Amino acid sequence: MTAACDTWTIARAADAGRARALLARLTADAGVPVPDRARFLSALGTRLRRALAAGGAELAVTAGADGRLRVALGGPEPWQYTLVCPSPVPGPLPRPDDTPLVEALLDADEDAAALLTELAETEELVRLHREELHQTNQGVLALHAELEAAARAQRALLDAERAARAEAEKARRLLTFLADASAALNASLDHEDIVRRLPELLVPEYARHVDVWLMDDERMPPKEPAAATVPALRTGRPQHAGSRPGGLPGVDDLPASALCPDRPLLCLPLGARTVQGVLTLVAPGERFDPDTTVMLLELARRAGTALDNARRYEQHRDVAEALQRAQLTDLPDTPGLALAARYLPATRGLNIGGDWYDAFSQPDGSVLAVIGDVTGHGLRAAVIMGQLRTALRAYAVEGNGPARILTLLHRMLRHQQPELYATCAIARFTPGEPDMVWAAAGHPPAVARGPEGEVRVLEAKPGIMLGVPLPYEYEEHTVELPTGSTVALYTDGLVERRSAGIDAGIDRLARAMGALGPVDLDGAADALLKPMLHDSEHDDDICLLLCRTLPG
Repeated sequence: MTAACDTWTIARAADAGRARALLARLTADAGVPVPDRARFLSALGTRLRRALAAGGAELAVTAGADGRLRVALGGPEPWQYTLVCPSPVPGPLPRPDDTPLVEALLDADEDAAALLTELAETEELVRLHREELHQTNQGVLALHAELEAAARAQRALLDAERAARAEAEKARRLLTFLADASAALNASLDHEDIVRRLPELLVPEYARHVDVWLMDDERMPPKEPAAATVPALRTGRPQHAGSRPGGLPGVDDLPASALCPDRPLLCLPLGARTVQGVLTLVAPGERFDPDTTVMLLELARRAGTALDNARRYEQHRDVAEALQRAQLTDLPDTPGLALAARYLPATRGLNIGGDWYDAFSQPDGSVLAVIGDVTGHGLRAAVIMGQLRTALRAYAVEGNGPARILTLLHRMLRHQQPELYATCAIARFTPGEPDMVWAAAGHPPAVARGPEGEVRVLEAKPGIMLGVPLPYEYEEHTVELPTGSTVALYTDGLVERRSAGIDAGIDRLARAMGALGPVDLDGAADALLKPMLHDSEHDDDICLLLCRTLPG
């Protein structure tokens, strides 16, 4: 099928009308939709009017086999238009002269009616879309409002979470400080050290200045802060002195102190059941924080407890020291035998143990040198040590030798103090005899130094400790001691350290004995302690008893 082509002359309005009517019928027969046809005919009519105004023009119409209808208008303003037809336009093309104008007008009315109908349907569709869009907009606005409310709620929750985290972090920091400060205060049993540590702990974060007033302190607080300090001492209730009420939990409010008018004071009783004194703090800022005040109240209570424990400990220590030193009697002055002793309490913990030494003459003229150590520390160990010392002297007066005395002591301790143990070593020196008789109950071995400097460790196996729940008979040992020999009896505190075993300490003592120069016995005791206690700290008591044989 070939293309149909024709050219029409447009010289008058009737020519233009017939051409438009013909093209309207052709496009309608070809199935062109009414809107596309109306747009085409409207554009064509406009161009035809312009062509008539310019004196006329040639209108070329081509109907292609591909269903395309091409219209070209010549003249001063050339114009082309291509219209895609659903059905091909059959050829040959009719002439405009054959088109009645009346029918063309009626057909135009039908096209206009169809277009108006489609326009009405489109308007209804637009109205429905507009209404749907309005509903959508309303929903979007509502959704935006809900999102804004949700965002506000989320911001409020985030603010609340931040505040809660800040409060939790603050509480954690306060509790950590309270735990660390309590540990630092309770680590000391010296009340002066505790009083000294309180300002170090609190200044400058929790207080600008700190004063501690104790009940038995001879210093009196200044007159100005007494307005808050005295009620705190008298009533045991915390007091706040400031230009305005502090509103602190569990704290009474008083007027501002003349000594510190620009900053509030906080006077906290030290202790809970018994008031040991008052802790006075000057606020680090404009006011005291309520949460921090709660922590400070608890710290003051714990500090009072630490002070009470320190004072009780000091009283207990003083009683035990007095009791123990009362048991350490003067050494006898015996012909043919020189004696020297040293006693050093432990430098850590309760400085009282059960270590003791003793030396006394027996009815036959011999001298017994005794060294012993009761397990444990404190007043009970000192009391048991006194009982053992008294019982040992009583058994010795009856003429018993070292082994028999230990056997009797073991029997007594096993029955009277079944949960308490002791070590002991007894050496007997007889004037005019070159031998030393000794026996030991679980005690470190004695160290002997000859007059020429030779050193021996008396390593004969000792018996069991006194008080062990087993029947036992102790044995005696004899060693020859030339005149001028020195024997060292000691407790394990002299030779035992945590960093090394007791054997290393005994070897160190033997070397120190061998290195002794020509000094008297007191000088020898001091010379031995110096290398043995190169570190000033020791966990146990130390007893040292030196015995030197002299010419008769």
